[in-house]
Parts: sequence; C-alpha cells; structure tokens
Amino acid sequence: MKSLRKTVWMASLLLWAISLAQLNAQTPQQSSETALPQQNQPAPPQEGGQTKMVISVNQVIVPVTVKDEAGRLVPDLRRDEFRIFEDNVEQKIAFFRAEAVPLSMVLLIDNDLKSKDARQVADSLRAIVAGLSLTDETFVCRFDQFFHQGKGFVTDQDKLLTELKRTALDEQPSVGPAGGPLSEGPVINGHSATSAAPNTAGTTLIIKGQPTKALDDAVYAAAQLLKDRGRDRRKIILLISDGVNAPKFNKFDYDTTLKELLRNDITVYGVGVGSAYFDRRFERLSRYARDTGGDVYYGLKSRAMEQLYAKVTEEARNQYTLAYAPAGTDRGAEYHAIEVRVERTGLTIRTREGYYTGATPR
Repeated sequence: MKSLRKTVWMASLLLWAISLAQLNAQTPQQSSETALPQQNQPAPPQEGGQTKMVISVNQVIVPVTVKDEAGRLVPDLRRDEFRIFEDNVEQKIAFFRAEAVPLSMVLLIDNDLKSKDARQVADSLRAIVAGLSLTDETFVCRFDQFFHQGKGFVTDQDKLLTELKRTALDEQPSVGPAGGPLSEGPVINGHSATSAAPNTAGTTLIIKGQPTKALDDAVYAAAQLLKDRGRDRRKIILLISDGVNAPKFNKFDYDTTLKELLRNDITVYGVGVGSAYFDRRFERLSRYARDTGGDVYYGLKSRAMEQLYAKVTEEARNQYTLAYAPAGTDRGAEYHAIEVRVERTGLTIRTREGYYTGATPR
C-alpha cells in the first residue's frame, strides 16, 4: 500500500511538472498575440469623421475617376479590378481607397470677364458652399493680369459664404482721379471686372481689344498654395474663366505650370464661361484639366454654373485613390508616364497621364 501511494504521488508530481512547462512555454506567445492587435489597432474614428489616409512618401499617388457610358460615377470597383503601369511597366498597387476624400481647393476666379459674364459668375458663387463637406477647405483667389491671393484656407462654411458674398459684383462705377467715372463696368472686390489691371491707385490702364490676362501664372500661383497641403487630402484648383490668356504677360508658361501641378498631385477642374466655348479659348482650360486628370464643363447661365460646382466637388471627392512604389523604371528620368486600366468594359477612366520628379526651376 505504501509503495502504491508513493507511485501515485510521483505520477501526480510528474503531471504537474509537465503542465507547468507547457504553461511557461505558451504564456509569452499568447500574451504577445493578445497585445499585438491592441498596439497596432488604429484609434476608432470619431462619429462623422473620416478614416485617415496614410501613404508612404516614396509612393506615387494616382487619383482615378471612373464613369460609365452615361457619364455617371462608378463607385463599386474593387482593388483587383485595377491595373497600373509606369513607363509601360506594371506596378504593384500598394494602397487603394474607394472612400470619399476631403478636399483642399483653390477657387480661382477670372477677374477680367465681360460685364454680363462677370455678373453671372458672381451670382453663382454662393452655390459652391452647397457642394462642400465640413472637412473640405477652400482658398478664394482671383486673377487678371495679376494674381490676387485671398485670406487663406477656410473650413467654416459660414465664413466661406461671407467671403464669396464679398466677391459679388459691385454695380457702382469706379471713380477716377477727377471724381468722374473711370470705368463704367462692374468691379469685383474693388477691382474692375472688365479692365486689364486691378484698380488700386485711382487709375486703371484699359487696353482695348488686347488680352492681358496671365492665366498660366495664376494657375502656377494657386499650385503654390496647395503644394504643402497633406497627402491625405485631394488637392484641386477650380478654375472659373473664359480661357483667355496672354503669353507675354506670363512669367511661367504652360509646360512649367503643368510640371508644378503634376509634381504636387494637383488636379485642375475648369468651368468655362462666356464665349470661351465658341471661339476656342476654352481650350486652355481643357488642356489643364485633361493633363492633370480633372474635367472641364461649360456654363452659359448662373443656374448651370451652380449645378456644375456641385458636380465638380462630388467628382473630385469620390475619385479612387491608388498608390504604388515605382519599380523597374528609370529613376533618373524626369518624367514618367502613367496608365491605369480596369477590367470592366464600357467604362471611361480619367487620371493624370504622368508625373515629374525633382523641383521646378525658379
């Protein structure tokens, strides 16, 4: 009996030792596996907020708009339906997002329109607020022969509405040095809406029949305001203009301006006004939109412009976002061509055709 009890006691001791060894071997791993998701799990988004878009600095961001044959946005494409190529070499998609993205927008308004066109633009501007979300930010600027920078990026929609109201036309004529009317046309923010230069010193030089607008310089200046906005935002320029441009008044030409836009992931959307559509001046807006992956629309009346603003912001916000780390291409080249394909048939893809590396010469 005594021998039997000793045998049972030794067997129990052996089982206890084995169990203890197994517990010591498993506990650190189980503890690590439990703690890892807690360490890496992102903080839950606030109610009404948007998940943050994190993209490595060495990746190329490619916003893509996809429409069906009726011109409607296609929102249900999957990551595996996209293919992306750089310089004809297929790239691995490292980041994909189909959610709405907050906008950083420079609203660039032509300050040198014909009186009728200027009135229609001014009457339509307040409708822009309706197409913006609470996470969007807008910088209101104007241009003619010169670039007139606004007061900064505004996220508060009431403040933006107030700023847009100030941009409305003042129907009172400008006053010349002798107290008489200098320009019978309307003015915007104290500047003539039909003259060649801002009315800042009591005299304005009006060159009849001669375009003096520096559209390329204005787009370049708008790009400088957007270039440092976060990569988690969609950077766009909404250009409202008749498309008139005078090359000799521009410091930066089209190619230089385009390079700056593509280097900084900035997309241009154009709203053509006035006679731009009929006399082909509209083409300048079309080129900027096409080459940066944006779109261009034509608004003849204030009501049409109001609808176009909402269309532009909806399209820009709901683009697909693709990103990749370039591989297999010549990294010494300044320009790299981009091509995006989707597997579904009957769809139209709009994206930028390439990008530049390096800094723009000043």
